[in-house]
Amino acid sequence: MRNLIDLTINEEQLQKTVQSVKERNILIPTLAQMKDPGKVPAKVKEKLKKTGLWDVDPINLFRISWKNEPVKEGGLFNALPNYIEIPSKISGVKARIIAMAGKYFPTGAHKVGASFACLVPRLVSGQFDPKYHEAVWPSTGNYCRGGAYNSALLGCKSIAILPENMSKERFDWLKTVAGEIIATPGCESNVKEIYDKTWELKRTRENVVIFNQFGELGNHLWHYEVTGNAMQEIIKAEAGSKGRLAGVCLTSGSAGTLGCGDYLKDQYPKAKLAVGEALQCPTLLNNGFGDHRIEGIGDKHIPWIHNVKNTDMVIAIDDNDSLGLFRLFNEPAGQTYLREQGIADEVIAKLAWVGISGAANILSAIKFAKYYELTEDDIVMTVLTDSAEMYQSRLQEMEAERGQEYSLIHAAIDHNRNVLGVRTDSMEELTYQSKKRIHNLKYYTWIEQQMYDLDDLNAQWYDYDNYWGKLHQMGPELDKLIEQFNARTGLAE
Repeated sequence: MRNLIDLTINEEQLQKTVQSVKERNILIPTLAQMKDPGKVPAKVKEKLKKTGLWDVDPINLFRISWKNEPVKEGGLFNALPNYIEIPSKISGVKARIIAMAGKYFPTGAHKVGASFACLVPRLVSGQFDPKYHEAVWPSTGNYCRGGAYNSALLGCKSIAILPENMSKERFDWLKTVAGEIIATPGCESNVKEIYDKTWELKRTRENVVIFNQFGELGNHLWHYEVTGNAMQEIIKAEAGSKGRLAGVCLTSGSAGTLGCGDYLKDQYPKAKLAVGEALQCPTLLNNGFGDHRIEGIGDKHIPWIHNVKNTDMVIAIDDNDSLGLFRLFNEPAGQTYLREQGIADEVIAKLAWVGISGAANILSAIKFAKYYELTEDDIVMTVLTDSAEMYQSRLQEMEAERGQEYSLIHAAIDHNRNVLGVRTDSMEELTYQSKKRIHNLKYYTWIEQQMYDLDDLNAQWYDYDNYWGKLHQMGPELDKLIEQFNARTGLAE
């Protein structure tokens, strides 16, 4: 079995990288500091007080945390992550659906954490030369934004790859940060075309290093360590004497965020992990394919880093329902309608934290709660990958398509049809054999197309505890390497 996350030291290059980072005055945070910002040095906090959330400043590496204060500049850290509980009057279920918000990460999405955990191991081990290599970030949107941003903060060159039909906001922002932008044919579902472009780059350029979020286990590890820990803190704060974690519901995307489900199942063995996808492209559910409009997830294959054997359920979400919930939460008339239904202003103020994939996650949680007949003592955790800030152009496009302004009647229809009306169809509670069916699909993408190792594929299934267990123990090892790197720069406190 190969190294899960290769931390082999290249001493000759490491000396050069240490000098380069020292010249740029870059201090690199540990996973422990991302989990507990109380461990962040005082001198870093002083500088953060004068820095904007999205500023291209290396100090913002320390804002790769779920606990940033919800302000655009000068903020420090909350005791708990930013989150919203979806009231039963909205969801139509008794269970407590709690969604952790990614809006207040730099770039406005939690993918900045996943990309950090892919690039930094190569950097602090001397495997990546910031003056020679170019970091390639193949993505369906937010990951390449996070990768380009981290590259800029760490003094590395970047190439962002994403489908041409992604939202205008993504491309406009990338132009200010990425060294190069490549738009591939298609939409959210066209992941194969992104992979094809990375192979073309590898064949034609000697200095590219591909950081494929669907195959980089650092993505999974970051969410296991940081996102899982953040969720647990919320659960402890909210559960009270009778509350219990029923499950975690997350759309697949790169499958990185599913790492937090592994963490929570380690802490709460009775909890379940449910994985969502678009009904229009039901790969997990029935090996299906197709196009969809849930921006923030990618599909038509099973990510290498998806721990399928630890997945309990798959849930397909109609993209029409996701867009309906997204509009309900983010149109003025939708918020007026919800206020008339008795939804508190403090909840309505947070609804803009919900983007399109966040809406799909909430709908997955609703279907999960209905299927298992959950009660008011049950907690279902999910995340809001990004926010409505990334999709204002989509709201305008939907209004143009409809040919009329969104009204209270439209809001009532969307709430009743696309939220309260969702049913427990297009779901599957996974057996051993159905899990194996999904896992086997990895062969065609990763062994045949991407040249991964067949022994590793089998190890994920047959040597489960050694493969995934070993990965889940690598956080402290990575942190130790980061601490040693910082010490060599002389910038550590």
